[in-house]
Amino acid sequence: MNQEFIDKMENELKKRRTEILATLAGQSDDMKDLVKTVESGDEADVASDAIDRTLLTALGTQDAIRLTAINNALDRIHQGKYGHCLSCGKEIPETRLEIIPWAVMCMPCQEAAEKRKRQAR
Repeated sequence: MNQEFIDKMENELKKRRTEILATLAGQSDDMKDLVKTVESGDEADVASDAIDRTLLTALGTQDAIRLTAINNALDRIHQGKYGHCLSCGKEIPETRLEIIPWAVMCMPCQEAAEKRKRQAR
């Protein structure tokens, strides 16, 4: 996976994170202050900060899941692990990452995981 594509995905992830945080900021003045702190902080510090937990509590479930996935994807970019399936280790196709920039598995592994999850119910 080339660096230009990774940079593009990093920008997309940051854009989507900003959109989620902007939605939250629109809810109250207290949330605006928390969002400003998150946006101006170092990403590595923000991930472990108590502010992050407060934001996730205030977000809806879907936005909270998406924000966590985005932050995790940004962490993988900084660690040089972005775009590789966490299950099999193969490179996730760019077309999949363009649709779901925070994807952690290739399609075959994702389908297998979902099948196991359905069978466990």
